[in-house]
Amino acid sequence: MIKYALKCAEGHAFESWFGSSADYDRLRKAGHVSCIVCGTEAVEKAVMAPRVTSSDQKASPLPTKMPEGSGAERQPGPLSAPASPAEAALRKLRAEVEKNSENVGRNFAQEARAIHNGEAPERAIIGEARADEARDLMKDGIPVAPLPWSAKKAN
Repeated sequence: MIKYALKCAEGHAFESWFGSSADYDRLRKAGHVSCIVCGTEAVEKAVMAPRVTSSDQKASPLPTKMPEGSGAERQPGPLSAPASPAEAALRKLRAEVEKNSENVGRNFAQEARAIHNGEAPERAIIGEARADEARDLMKDGIPVAPLPWSAKKAN
């Protein structure tokens, strides 16, 4: 796994994990890397400072405390613990959306269109759509919005 600092064309900065550098390149080329704030696909790697330690220092994978004034403290524990109040709020939002929506997976564009045309029951759905599919839905007046997270992956 590799963590990249990313920045979109609108100036929003965020971080994301990828399986490898090649995975990042492949996903970006396929249009699957987008800004978590505005949704634009115009995303580039930002400058990152490497973490360097001397041989007599043991690098801790996670800080036990967040910087002063950040409003968050990281407790020692699982890697999945929220790093900040914003991350905790995003997790809560995701749980609520997933609880109240039907995940239609890769059939999102077809199902959204069917609901809009009255060919399928009206309900909240989530799923995956290619960028061109999402643009076509929006052009046709079908309301869609990108979610600031990707599908859960099983290891």
